[in-house]
Amino acid sequence: MDPEMALELVKHGAMLLLLDVPQYTIVGIDTQVFTVGPAFKGVKMIPPGPHFVFYSSSSRDGKEFSPIIGFFCHVGASEIIVRKWDQQDEKLVKVSEEEEERYSEAVRSLEFDKHLGPYNLRQYADWTRLSNYITKSVIERIEPIGGEITVANEPAMIKNTPKTAMEKALDEQLKSSKCSTSIDKSQLRGCYYTSIPRVIKRKGAQGHELTFLNLDKTQLLESLLIKDYGGSEDLLLGELQFAFVAFLMGQSLEAFLQWKSLVSLLFECTEAPFHTRSQLFVKFIKVIYFQLKYGLQKDSPDTTGAAAALLDDSWFSADSFLHHLFKDFFSLVQDASVVDGDLLSWTRRLQELLEKTLGWEFQQKSAVDGIYFEEDDEFAPVVEMLDDQPLTDAPAE
Repeated sequence: MDPEMALELVKHGAMLLLLDVPQYTIVGIDTQVFTVGPAFKGVKMIPPGPHFVFYSSSSRDGKEFSPIIGFFCHVGASEIIVRKWDQQDEKLVKVSEEEEERYSEAVRSLEFDKHLGPYNLRQYADWTRLSNYITKSVIERIEPIGGEITVANEPAMIKNTPKTAMEKALDEQLKSSKCSTSIDKSQLRGCYYTSIPRVIKRKGAQGHELTFLNLDKTQLLESLLIKDYGGSEDLLLGELQFAFVAFLMGQSLEAFLQWKSLVSLLFECTEAPFHTRSQLFVKFIKVIYFQLKYGLQKDSPDTTGAAAALLDDSWFSADSFLHHLFKDFFSLVQDASVVDGDLLSWTRRLQELLEKTLGWEFQQKSAVDGIYFEEDDEFAPVVEMLDDQPLTDAPAE
């Protein structure tokens, strides 16, 4: 690290003070992971901005671990975050204002300096690419009450039937955890994610109109941007990044389902990428590119243990939902008569990443072939019409 930058971060970087954390506990911040030893009490020299802190307590021999608990924070220069281990609940909790001030003063006086591990700036570039749209308002808008994100507290575990190997693995993790039998699931409330309809329903619409609306999700995207995001494309991308981080580092099934819904929504738009929302799609492709570039580093020593545990074969299978979405989108871009230059460039980079990293082959269809779905294709649009249901694709006219 550059000596001047190191000194600047020592003076003005944020600090995370973690007290009384049991030995062998895994503690992570962003893309970095620490194993707690006798002297570890937190992390120093943290750059200002958004961060994700996560941890998993272990058994006394360090061989078995509880479900990960994580929380987002947005820190300013020289800010000090203090958490203390609660032995009864086996998790980190906030301290009183009086204690926080006392401990913060001790941190400023460098009393804890030798017990704080330095934030690894070599991995900071990866983190900024995964979180550049996560603002303080995005965190406050989505985080659950209390801020804790953990698969053990997610109502989605009850309502959603796992379909992928990844979702099943997370479901099994919850069932086998000791906390799964001690929590009243009816009282749980996860993150406040935006609701993304799987199908568009419009009262009074004819069959062919519903089919068109579900083949091209542009109108649904526009409706959500206005109604749920106040017209801000960056808020939507912030939620996409929030969900990805909570899923990959926090092992949250609810987050994975939201990330999957947002990715599916955007890739199932056929008009927006070329006409109404070209710049949104340039930014979106860049976001998904860096998410997958990081996530696909399965054997990289810099990839967190949490990430590696979730990157099972379902990520790399040609039958994955991602392969279906990418194949149709790449074909759509190839057949388009006019494409934004940046969108075309980043789409090609994404395709090259997938072909090089996963060995996927994307056989492009000609424009006359059109869009097709096999008879039992679970990824084909499903058109439903329910009587007396409110509109979910656009504001009432």
